[in-house]
This record gives sequence, C-alpha cells and structure tokens, in this order.
Amino acid sequence: QGQLVESGGGLVQPGGSLRLSCAASGFTLDYYAIGWFRQAPGKERARVSCISSTTLGTTYFPESVKGRFTISRDNARNTVYLQMNSLKPDDTGVYYCAAKAVAYYDCSAYVWDEYDYWGQGTQVTVAS
Repeated sequence: QGQLVESGGGLVQPGGSLRLSCAASGFTLDYYAIGWFRQAPGKERARVSCISSTTLGTTYFPESVKGRFTISRDNARNTVYLQMNSLKPDDTGVYYCAAKAVAYYDCSAYVWDEYDYWGQGTQVTVAS
C-alpha cells in the first residue's frame, strides 16, 4: 500500500520561506502526478501546485502563488518538494500532497478528488 508523508511545515513570518517535502513509500513517484493542496479553516481545499509525471515534467501554479512557489522532484529520493518564498498570511493552512497514477496527461487536468493517495498534511502558519 502506497503512503505519502509531508514534512517541513512550521511558523514563519510574512516574507519568509519554507520548503515542504512529500516522501513516497510503496510506489515510485516517477509515473505519478503530484499535487499540493492547502486547506485553510472555513475555506475550500485549494490546489497550490502540481507537477506531472517524469515523462511530461510540466508544472502548474495558480496566479495566487505564481512567481513565489516552485515545485520539483528528486526521483532518487522518491520525493517531491514545494519551495515557498515570499510567504503571506493568506498562505496559512494545512498543506497536503497527493499522488495520481497518470503518466501521459498534464497534472493541471485533475482536481483534488481524482487523486489516489494523500498524505496526512503539514501545518504552515504565516504570521508576525
């Protein structure tokens, strides 16, 4: 059974940076699209980024994080990273990574309930 584990969350001041990690076990991330989602209290789950399989290598960012967040893979470590810079209070929430087994389609085509595996989440709080 596949498992995802997020880490790297914490408390950071506005303008600061964090790098979140999503480590997989039980399956190889190469053939999966990986999405990062944020759940803030009282708000809908929002996608903040995704990266397609290694075959495609495409990435997606909504306008709210474009230019501030980057996403990358380390296949040797079976891990995906979300680098978050210039953080704002609106970035606060629980961040989840999710994996979908799809090798040949862009990750941006899939919404949160189409993903196969989910991590337990890591809290990110941006406050002064």
